[in-house]
Amino acid sequence: MSLQASVAISWVGTVLAAAQRQGVSRQALLAQAGLALDALQLERWPIDDITRLWRAAVQCTQNASFGLEAGSQVGPDNFNVVGELLQASATLREAIAALQKYQRLISDGGRFQMLAGAPASWLIYHPRQGALAFSPHQVEAVLAAVLAFVRGAMGAAVRPQQVQFSQPRVGPLAAYRRVFACPLAFEQAFNGVLLDNALLDAPLARADARRARWHQQQAAARLAGLTQGGALAQELRAWMGAALTRRVPTRAEAARALGVSERTLARRMQARGLSFSGLLDAVRREAALQAVAQGEQPLAEIAQALGFAEPAVFWRAFRRWTGHTPAQWRQRAGR
Repeated sequence: MSLQASVAISWVGTVLAAAQRQGVSRQALLAQAGLALDALQLERWPIDDITRLWRAAVQCTQNASFGLEAGSQVGPDNFNVVGELLQASATLREAIAALQKYQRLISDGGRFQMLAGAPASWLIYHPRQGALAFSPHQVEAVLAAVLAFVRGAMGAAVRPQQVQFSQPRVGPLAAYRRVFACPLAFEQAFNGVLLDNALLDAPLARADARRARWHQQQAAARLAGLTQGGALAQELRAWMGAALTRRVPTRAEAARALGVSERTLARRMQARGLSFSGLLDAVRREAALQAVAQGEQPLAEIAQALGFAEPAVFWRAFRRWTGHTPAQWRQRAGR
């Protein structure tokens, strides 16, 4: 058993902003995804939740090029402190090294690898999905975002030598050509962007060694906090969500997933003012909202799947969470 990957709320904003530009409100998108509006108050999301958001965005917009368009519109704000560090780096190669080191601050739902060659090198993206298979639009958005950053950092209309995907094409070929402006290949061994080595070693437009050092210190401090358990609540919630598909998880199981004793986990949670039962209640709430909004399962089956002893207990919990009955919530979601 392992903890699920998670993503920073700054990257969630990429999906929300792209959908808003196409006329879909945050509220409508979250409802379609089966997520509560207060999820936007979290610092990080379980990777499966942003996958649900991507799927809902494509369904709401009916745009087969949604991922490409979303990724091509990203800016430094979508990468939090990492974006500032990347822009201040001396070269694109140095920026990519920083991205590899601090990527978890954006998302640990994937990793980047540099495959050196002559006269060009591949920047490869390896997705790390959760229980849900990634939407292909997630992968397309990542590669489009990479190129958007490269062009912004270089201050020029950069053209990669090639872009390829491990997945089939999902949208019109013209959209890919418009975003990448280079040869394309699909259903390949990996997802990647082939960049000329001269481009990788050219100075960036906003290179600033002093500013880079300051942002690196900030990124290192945040990464240390994340690694040492600063995101313990979010990691536990992600694990609970995955475990809940099988049974109601226990604290002893969570401790084993983290590789610590139950007593150590209890001590860490206490130090951060966390309650295992409170976190579990929040996760059951999110799962309930999603399942009810989807409108496919009978409500009694949802109650049983979430570990409620009887439907009446689930009904009371749902009203406590939302102020509505499950049937009212399903109607509000437009099902």
